[in-house]
Amino acid sequence: MSGNFTILAGTIGTGVWLSPDGGESWKRAGGDLWNESRVFSLSVHPHEPRTVFAGANDGVYKSRDGGTTFARLDSPMNDLDVWRIAVDPVNPDIIFAGTRPAALFRSVDGGAHWQKLEAEIAEECANVRIPRVTALTVDPSDHRVIWAGLEVDGVLRSTDGGDSWTRIPTSGIPDPDIHDIAVAVNGSTTVLTSTPREIFASGDRGASWYPLMVREQFKLGYCRHLAQKADDPATLFVATGNGAAGDKGAIQRSTNGGKSWQVASLPDEPNSPIWQFATHIADPGLVLACSHYGEIYASQNAGDRWSKLPREFTEIRGLAWVPN
Repeated sequence: MSGNFTILAGTIGTGVWLSPDGGESWKRAGGDLWNESRVFSLSVHPHEPRTVFAGANDGVYKSRDGGTTFARLDSPMNDLDVWRIAVDPVNPDIIFAGTRPAALFRSVDGGAHWQKLEAEIAEECANVRIPRVTALTVDPSDHRVIWAGLEVDGVLRSTDGGDSWTRIPTSGIPDPDIHDIAVAVNGSTTVLTSTPREIFASGDRGASWYPLMVREQFKLGYCRHLAQKADDPATLFVATGNGAAGDKGAIQRSTNGGKSWQVASLPDEPNSPIWQFATHIADPGLVLACSHYGEIYASQNAGDRWSKLPREFTEIRGLAWVPN
């Protein structure tokens, strides 16, 4: 598959790889980002499609040329793993970052300066020992509302742009092992949160929650990333597999907001759980997905058909695409 778009893959141990021709050829990103970096996340600027942020094992990086080169942004996160980055869609000078050990940071000047935010987060927890921020998103309909998910320490919500945070009680989301959070792109108040075995939804910005009962519908029930078609929140994608260190993966798609699901027909069986998706408003039908261990799949019709890209990598944690 080739096209007039650039694919970016953030890997564990080999930095960021990019393909400027939609998957035909690949090269490593240059600049300050080291070839042996561990890259955990990639986020595209909401108004400047060639501007990309990368969260790595030594802080935050920024590219202005579609990922060809990255410059390091000096910050208090220089010695931390940056697992998530979210850019405010209304005021993109406001950027949020989440780290391991788990902490939340904010910049109000495009990344030139950062402050650590006041949020009550556990220092240790079961399963992963040191909590990490695995989900971070700004509500596109009210940019004062920010959501953060922690592995394994539940969901935090801010309604004042990050100045203060409250915890979603376990009566709403009983599993504190949070993998992702997605907010509807159409101006509604719908929020989705994925945990290892279930997806929880709220239609009132977190006041109440209900399970989508996917554990009864997904053959491979381990859930990771959530994604929406960039112009249609009723079309949802869930990355699934048979466990965190599993050897099987699948993509689940819903076209009715999660009421029913269909498993995608992939050209072969993924070698591990599907881990991440990449979408962009420039072409809502183009959806990318990656497996935990380095495979990349692509659909040009919002999940009706999928192809596998020939190049494979080490572990992929971040995935993005930008128009050329």
